[in-house]
Amino acid sequence: MIIIYILAGLIVGLLIMAAFMPNKYRIEKSVIISRSPSDIKEKIVNLENYSRWNPWQQMDPAAQKRITGRAGAPGHKYEWNGKKVGNGSLTLYASDDRTANFDLEFIKPMKSKAKDNWQFEPISENETRVTWDNNGELPYPTARLIGPFLKKNLEKQFTAGLDNLKKMCENC
Repeated sequence: MIIIYILAGLIVGLLIMAAFMPNKYRIEKSVIISRSPSDIKEKIVNLENYSRWNPWQQMDPAAQKRITGRAGAPGHKYEWNGKKVGNGSLTLYASDDRTANFDLEFIKPMKSKAKDNWQFEPISENETRVTWDNNGELPYPTARLIGPFLKKNLEKQFTAGLDNLKKMCENC
C-alpha cells in the first residue's frame, strides 16, 4: 500500500510541476551563407530540396515522402511518414523577398503544431544571414515535462540543418 501512495505522490508531483513549466517553446538559430537571399530562399520554399538539408529527413531516408502544390506558392506541402521521424507535414503559407513561413504539423509520435519561420537578411552582395525560427505550444502535461530536453535536442538539429543548408547552397 505504501508503494501505491508513493507512486500516486510522484504522479501528483509531476502533474503539479508540469503546471508551472512553460507552455510554449521557441528555437532560433542563424548562419551566414555566401549566397544572395533569393538564392537561399529558393532552396527553402521549394520543398523538393527539403530532404537534402533537413537533419530529420536524413535520419530516416526510408521514410515515405509526398510533395504537393506548386514550389514556392502558398499550399506547397511536404508530408512524411517514417519509423524514426514519425508522421507529419510542412506547409508553406506565406513568403516574400526576405521571409518564408510554414505550418508544421506532427501527427505521430505525438500530435502537435508549430510555426517554422525563415528570415533572409542580406549582409553584403553575396552574403546572407539566414535565421530559422520554430515556435509552438507544449501541451499539458507530457510535452511540458519534456520541454527542456526537447529544446536542447532541437537546437542541435537546427544547427546541423543550417550547416547542411550552407553546404548545399555554397556548393551549387
